[in-house]
Amino acid sequence: QVRLVESGGGLVQAGDSLRLSCAASGRTFSSYDMAWFRQAPGKEREFVAAIKWSVGSTYYGDSVKGRFTISRDNAKNTVYLQMNGLKAEDTAVYYCAADIRPRTWYQPNDYVYWGQGTQVTVSS
Repeated sequence: QVRLVESGGGLVQAGDSLRLSCAASGRTFSSYDMAWFRQAPGKEREFVAAIKWSVGSTYYGDSVKGRFTISRDNAKNTVYLQMNGLKAEDTAVYYCAADIRPRTWYQPNDYVYWGQGTQVTVSS
């Protein structure tokens, strides 16, 4: 069983930065691809970013390109999401997800393991 634990969320003002962390445990993650999704109230879960664990290739949703950066520390089994230039529309619960080989990067149903989520609130 894989366990994912997110941290780093909070309340910030527009233009501020936050860094989210996702600590993984339970399995060897050398072959796992990781992603961040977010879900705002009344909206569907939205793809934010993904990183291929073995080679570090990264992918981003259109709404966060140029502002968010996903990275990983293999030694710590941790994935990060650096969020800069935050906007009110970035307000959501942010979830970490993992799968050995997701069929797509952006479909939530393609990821098997999920964290509990961390709330990010951006005031305008």
